[in-house]
Amino acid sequence: MGITSVTSKGQVTIPQEFRQKLGIRQGTKIAFSVVGDHVELRLVSQRVDVPSTGFGLLKARRKAVPADFDAAILMKQGKRKAPR
Repeated sequence: MGITSVTSKGQVTIPQEFRQKLGIRQGTKIAFSVVGDHVELRLVSQRVDVPSTGFGLLKARRKAVPADFDAAILMKQGKRKAPR
């Protein structure tokens, strides 16, 4: 059993072990109901997981490289002698 205090604004902190076990994160919707002499907490919806890689979260300032781009062409161009 986890014990916590109520703040002056009526807020409580859900102990970390319970948040982890239930998958409660920022943005998770929770419903409260009174049952007899206690309060039940139920998960209404969970926030969608953020991808662990972060791929696609940032926008590039440069234009995208075409999918059919062949980097070997750059190597061939680099072997040419520089003009004098």
